[in-house]
Amino acid sequence: MLRHIALVARTKHVSLAEATRVAAALQKQVARDAGPIWGLQASISAFATLKDVPIGYWPVLIMDDIHHPGAAGVHPDKYGRPFALVEYGPTWSLTVSHECLEILVDPSGNRQFFGPSPAPGQGEVSFLVEVCDPSEGAQFAYTIDGVLLSDFCTPNFFEHAGAGARYSFTGAIKQPLEVLKNGYLSWCEPVSKSWYLEQFLGSSPKFIDLGSPSAAYRCMREFTNRGEVDHRRLSHVSAASTVMRHAVARRRQHVDASAAFAEFLDEEIADLGRRLGGAAGRPRSRQDQFIADSRADKSPRRVSVRVLSPSKTKIERASEP
Repeated sequence: MLRHIALVARTKHVSLAEATRVAAALQKQVARDAGPIWGLQASISAFATLKDVPIGYWPVLIMDDIHHPGAAGVHPDKYGRPFALVEYGPTWSLTVSHECLEILVDPSGNRQFFGPSPAPGQGEVSFLVEVCDPSEGAQFAYTIDGVLLSDFCTPNFFEHAGAGARYSFTGAIKQPLEVLKNGYLSWCEPVSKSWYLEQFLGSSPKFIDLGSPSAAYRCMREFTNRGEVDHRRLSHVSAASTVMRHAVARRRQHVDASAAFAEFLDEEIADLGRRLGGAAGRPRSRQDQFIADSRADKSPRRVSVRVLSPSKTKIERASEP
């Protein structure tokens, strides 16, 4: 099934042109990278306002400030339709990529895989499928056309595929259920009916008992992404970081290449008339003949234009210089 994502910037810091550029990179990420791995088909487009978004699209809104940490990320509306909120910052494209991939792989926010718990003393548990969380740190991101995008795990991450398997797209994750620096993983332990979080923000991972969700949460993603997880930080990676310096350099290269190609194409378009104007079998109009003759004859001549009617113009050329 083809799904549709709409990017809408509700901040003056992101122009429609910039949102369109990021949407194009995300489209390539889904079609080329995530789609074949997770069986996804999606279109990703940018729109000027939320009112411009066609019915059936899942909106991803970029906003200046999301005051509550639990509000950032993907949510279902009261009819179960997903949308996402992203806080603007220097690396907002990383957050948008994160949320777009997760909304596509698991629109409901409840998809789960079963496997052995990483916590001591627990047996089989059910892991919430949030494909970007285990390697969401900016240091594991990559770029497409100069746009910084999130790494994501593969189904092998949950399935213990064995030696030589690919556990994340970039290869940063080396084994099943591995949580990298600045990442996390959540699961439900069926005996106690409690949810747990493995989070790696300090010097080593730690396990957090989240308890059981209340009726206020519309999906398990909302519950596990409350206070302990703050997706807003993904938009605010330091400009001095290695990944940001690399991303900025790649963007400059891409912008320069795009500008050069645009100039080249403009020249090609302008050259069409020169190349095809004298093609055999193509009758020339009087205006075309006049332009061709003028280019061939460099001597100055007086030209007058006489309007015969709103739809007809007669061009006259003086016979003497």
